[in-house]
Amino acid sequence: MQFTAQDLRAAADLVYTQMQPTPQYAWPQLSERTGCEVWVKHENHTPTGAFKVRGGITFIDWLKRTHPEIRGICTATRGNHGQSQARAAIAAGLTAKVYVPRGNSVEKNEAMRAFGAELIEFGDDFDEARLEAFRVAEAEDLMIVPPFHEELVRGVTTYAYELLTAVPDLDTIYVPIGCGSGICGTILARDALGAKADVVGVVSKNAQTAKLSVEAGRLIETDSATTFADGMAVRIPVAEAYEIYSKGAARILAVSDEEVAEAIRIYYRDIHNLAEGAGAAPLAALMQEQGRMQGKKVAVILCGGNIDTDWVLTVLQGGVPQV
Repeated sequence: MQFTAQDLRAAADLVYTQMQPTPQYAWPQLSERTGCEVWVKHENHTPTGAFKVRGGITFIDWLKRTHPEIRGICTATRGNHGQSQARAAIAAGLTAKVYVPRGNSVEKNEAMRAFGAELIEFGDDFDEARLEAFRVAEAEDLMIVPPFHEELVRGVTTYAYELLTAVPDLDTIYVPIGCGSGICGTILARDALGAKADVVGVVSKNAQTAKLSVEAGRLIETDSATTFADGMAVRIPVAEAYEIYSKGAARILAVSDEEVAEAIRIYYRDIHNLAEGAGAAPLAALMQEQGRMQGKKVAVILCGGNIDTDWVLTVLQGGVPQV
């Protein structure tokens, strides 16, 4: 998978028919805390509160052009991908069947239904829900929307395109990894634009499939992925994404739920933005490496702000949500 700068511009033009570019700000409070110039890419300010909305726009546009006979989509999610796909599919006159694991975020579930999804709970984690979504899509002649697809990544590249166009001389960009569209979009945009930034992937210590796979040089599944940073709660790596981030990422760091909770508190205290677990993970990774980053120009991707109220209350009172 490879994109040119022209590809990025075309994808951005399409995305901007449904949303505005999100801001990137250099926050002095975070810079003072870390000792480096910190830019935050505010993907929590999209129409769904997360970066995934971009891939929904490009994927459904592609689907309508190339498969006009399709009447609906089917997909699995922990929430942000599902909101994105439901939003775009319903607007395009399609149906949207979305599978989530049992015990999924209550408020993300409510948001997906509000965007028009038919929501089905299945399985104990994302990967079990994903397998069921694939089965049902085939049985009911729906288009499966996988967690990783070139047309999803094409849309996601646009946030990195915005960031690197606005701040082309970044030294390092920290990006969370779930199934991999975010980090792959960032790597591909960097390469297309000829930027020099290191891209650092971030996983949960409780969901290390991407990190373990890169370290082993082959795909490594884990037995569980239990973390309140649900956007990173993946057990089974995506081979197509691995091929990109294993070559294009400078390194992959693992952060604990405690570190993520503290990063959420820092975001709230310092810049009064709410971050969900995966959205705060890049800042948690920067805090791990702040000695290494002294004096550098760094970006963290605040990929989403969709965190349930109960979890926010727990975190702001100094705790860590239990799952």
